[in-house]
Amino acid sequence: MLLAATLPALANDTSAVLTTGGLQFVTNQDIVMASEELFISEEQIRVVYQFRNDGADDQSVLVAFPMPDIVPSMYEPVAFPQGPDDNLFDFKTTFDGKPVDASLHQYVFALGVDRTELLEQLGLPVVPISEAANAAADALDDDTRARLLHLGMLAPDEYDDGSGMKKHYFPAWTYKATYTWEANFPAGKTVEVVHTYTPSVGGTVGVSFLSEPSDGYDPARDYAQKYCTDKDFINAVRKTLSSPEEPWSAPFTESWISYILTTGGNWAGNGIEKFRLVVDKGDPKNLVSFCGDGVRKIGPTTFEMVQDNFWPEQELNILILNRTAAQ
Repeated sequence: MLLAATLPALANDTSAVLTTGGLQFVTNQDIVMASEELFISEEQIRVVYQFRNDGADDQSVLVAFPMPDIVPSMYEPVAFPQGPDDNLFDFKTTFDGKPVDASLHQYVFALGVDRTELLEQLGLPVVPISEAANAAADALDDDTRARLLHLGMLAPDEYDDGSGMKKHYFPAWTYKATYTWEANFPAGKTVEVVHTYTPSVGGTVGVSFLSEPSDGYDPARDYAQKYCTDKDFINAVRKTLSSPEEPWSAPFTESWISYILTTGGNWAGNGIEKFRLVVDKGDPKNLVSFCGDGVRKIGPTTFEMVQDNFWPEQELNILILNRTAAQ
């Protein structure tokens, strides 16, 4: 599906149990996700669920809400939410209209290995893409720095700032976060759960998918697979080039938003009985692309997808091209 100017994680609810070694997700056979209404913009994610307990007994369930991984990169800017230290995503939830006090579980990984305990021992911030983490990485003693480089938790960054070569040690660990809380689902009844939070938005200056393939990487093919950008979308972008031979002359910056949908299949029944997605591209001059079926435009900046018995088989990735002010 493609929508032009005329479209890690932004996650889905799932059941969970806390076991030794971390959070484990399980399937629930009685509680049905009767509906999900999902609104996504660069400023806010809002999700409204209707859950129905089709079982004979009330159920107390540990509900988990996994956030997207924060993977640092020296080459891809990420606008990380700037909430308080104990709620960086500014995550809020209500259960049948009453506020819920969710617990935040935070983990640190490098090269696929859990390094949370080590980072806590060193007193380093768990969020790698923060000024505090960058300052702490540069302040490490030589032995500790060498150890973290060996473990893949730091990456050297050398550059010339005009006064000679400088070396900075870039935090390279991945941040994982999940919110959990206990919820009671009465037998034979439907309850409403509402979440709001600030998304983590990646992006880049200019438009990268118009570049020619190099070093085995084809940006056009990658974007087509991830965001369903097709020929019409690409042609619409090419028409805006100030220099036809220069792909970076398009008057846009890219924003990327990811949302974990597949955990919606961990509930009973045939997926989500009624699913509605609304994506807001922010400005009528912006372009937006994402994969989906039956999407239609419902406003100057909003697009809607509605499906019955929706079984999420892949995550949702959204590309927004923000028109620059100068154009």
